[in-house]
Amino acid sequence: MLIIFYHADCQTYSISNNIIDESDFYMMTKQMSQFFSRFNNEEDQYGVKYQPDSPEYRDNKRRAEILPILFDSENPRTNGKLRDMFIADVTSDEEHYMEFLGGEWFAEVSATFLWKNKPVSISLILTVEQENLGSKWVLTNVIFTEFNKMFPSGEMAEREKHFLHPMSHELDFFNIHKAFRNPQYIEYYSSKNYYPDYLTLFFYEIKNGNLTFENVDAVKFHIFQIGNWYFEVSWFNRTGHNAGWLISNLIYLKDEEKTSLLKFYQPK
Repeated sequence: MLIIFYHADCQTYSISNNIIDESDFYMMTKQMSQFFSRFNNEEDQYGVKYQPDSPEYRDNKRRAEILPILFDSENPRTNGKLRDMFIADVTSDEEHYMEFLGGEWFAEVSATFLWKNKPVSISLILTVEQENLGSKWVLTNVIFTEFNKMFPSGEMAEREKHFLHPMSHELDFFNIHKAFRNPQYIEYYSSKNYYPDYLTLFFYEIKNGNLTFENVDAVKFHIFQIGNWYFEVSWFNRTGHNAGWLISNLIYLKDEEKTSLLKFYQPK
């Protein structure tokens, strides 16, 4: 959670109990909307907006100079050759800009719930969805270890033990009882295209009163909008210029890898 207090008498600011000076405050990427603006070079590193008709607006040469401040400089993975390759790609002649309604970016909200009266951690995956003339955040998936335990990934040899004979229909499916004899294997009798719908399970448990929301613990964002790149944006609560919402992880993905990873965040 971002909490800002301004002290006019000494030109300092308090960000979640960290006291920072004025220059650090202006260079901090304080909101995700500001991250978007700085990533696209729609404002400078001090938060001054460029007009769309300004030659500096979305200027790639200027972007190449500004983009490094949006990376966590204390992480080797986001402060080396991979970062430089990313910046070179983003500032090439092609248009690589982030758009709020551009899809393929997700929030991950880590929250505490009560699961059958015991505290548990669940990650909620959300994305922005257009509706009428506006937009809203909507749930697309949940990450909860208890749900994963219900649907463990079985070996192919194990799956092959659990099946219904192809001629079962000729015997009025008298052997269908096999599917229900061992509940832990019930999903092995589904189509090979079956995928557990954890979001529906989540809603079901909420409706039955087994899950109760307590509080939000942390937030980060997963971005897929830029070509074959994937990166995470996390909040860094610290002093200095390199603070606020910054890129905390960066990966280059092949097309098939990107498609596969996207299904995790938005299964359907």
